[in-house]
Amino acid sequence: MDRREVIKGLAMLPIGGSFMSMAEAGQQRENGPLALNEDIYGSIGVDTIINCRGTFTIIGGSRERPEVLDAMKAAAGNFIQYDELAAGIGQRLADITKAEWGIITAGCAAAMKHATVACVTGGNPEILMKVPFLDDVPKNEVIIPRHSRNVYDASIRNVGVKIIEVNTPEELEEAINPRTAMIYLMTNNASDTGKPLSLENIARIAKPKNIPVLVDAAAEDLTIPVVHFERGATMVAYSGGKAICGPQCAGLLLGQKDILLSAWQASSPHHGPGRDNKVGKEEMMGMLAAVEAWTTRNHPQEWDNWMKWLGQISDAVTKVKGVTTQIQEPTGLNNRAPTLHIMWDPAALHITGPEMAEYLGRNKPRIAVGGRDNGSERTLLTVTPSQMIAAEVPVVANRIQEVLKMKRQPKKGMAAPTGSMAGRWTVVVQYSSSQTTHQWFLEQDENWLAGRHESDFATQDIIGTMDGKTVKLHSTFREPGKSVPFMFSGTLEGNTLTGNIHLGEYQNAKFTATKQDYQAPRRNILIPDGPPLAT
Repeated sequence: MDRREVIKGLAMLPIGGSFMSMAEAGQQRENGPLALNEDIYGSIGVDTIINCRGTFTIIGGSRERPEVLDAMKAAAGNFIQYDELAAGIGQRLADITKAEWGIITAGCAAAMKHATVACVTGGNPEILMKVPFLDDVPKNEVIIPRHSRNVYDASIRNVGVKIIEVNTPEELEEAINPRTAMIYLMTNNASDTGKPLSLENIARIAKPKNIPVLVDAAAEDLTIPVVHFERGATMVAYSGGKAICGPQCAGLLLGQKDILLSAWQASSPHHGPGRDNKVGKEEMMGMLAAVEAWTTRNHPQEWDNWMKWLGQISDAVTKVKGVTTQIQEPTGLNNRAPTLHIMWDPAALHITGPEMAEYLGRNKPRIAVGGRDNGSERTLLTVTPSQMIAAEVPVVANRIQEVLKMKRQPKKGMAAPTGSMAGRWTVVVQYSSSQTTHQWFLEQDENWLAGRHESDFATQDIIGTMDGKTVKLHSTFREPGKSVPFMFSGTLEGNTLTGNIHLGEYQNAKFTATKQDYQAPRRNILIPDGPPLAT
């Protein structure tokens, strides 16, 4: 895929945000008291969204089970002692899941954080009080295979440990030392059985050295007994607000009892680095109810319902000429739900999958779907039914069919640039509460831009377009486990470009870029014929 193909989707804003600021969105609310009914969100000016994407935290995670809501309401009416509650829940989770022990945390990321602290401290409260300043602590390193680095491992880094990356079993063997507190593994294709750094291979190396292995199974179905323990894991962390359909603000940590008791010591209500990860008694009992309900839910019937709903949506959208569909059924445990692919020729309907996903997500009735291009001749929408209810199915089917049938004009080509973006630019970025300065070094080929973007702490490639005087640019700051997109959109007037920056999940900013009148110095270069005669 060349840069022109990459650049086509730069204007698309994901469902997680738009150029409207949070302050502006808050001003859209209606007057009057909070509505304690199905219009509770509307009473503060917030639109509801039909979730056809899956268990994404940014749009609310999963639908809590009725048993969860009942348990939370029942738990709210009494007071308890939290350590006694944790002991009761730990034993009940052990009975249900066949794990040694379990604790309820403030989400899966908190479970990862508490597990890390437990492996660092060993239950020693003096070490707990040192977190995150661990230079003189006996165990202060965590090993992560390169393929498991992800944005969620910030919860491990926040403890203050040193992250050691490995790529092979040999590197893992060499990396383990007396300071190794834990090994972290995110379940993905690279960790599957038979791969060099599979969980089995990691456990084979780690267990003789008594190194705990934490598996991040946030979006997975819960297996009983937990399959990852059979493969060699010491602890497994799950999200409450994903497949298990518990409270969005709860998580589940299962595993070796002595380590989990240290993890509980490191969590709220106990003071220390975990006090900011509070989970209430209501969420704790709600999460326990969700785990119990998991064992009695009719999972085959749920799957049959999802397939039937996708079939109904497929029947509706394929009435549009040129539209085809396909249902994909995953075989793994992660994000386990069927997905409907709705495909068409974007040249025929004059709209791409990402553009349609953006339209559906921004216009009422708001529907969150996936959208992507699948080669130059096909584009698609994806519909995931796991968080839908039956009443939403005809709404989704009719709405997608309606938008597919809309008459649209062929897209016009880009207008000739009204100026030149080639050169060196000073970019003043105004964040919500601070200001900084970046640099662009750009080249221009008609409507197409490319070059280098120097942000505060990194330098990255930048690409873009110029349509008349409208400029769009995209770069991404990347480090292992970290990523920040910079999507600039502005208007060029003379040598000044002003506009907005969409930062993905990190909200928005404003910018003003000024072209520098820069001339590189011109001088002859003398290359010596030998080594220097002075230094």
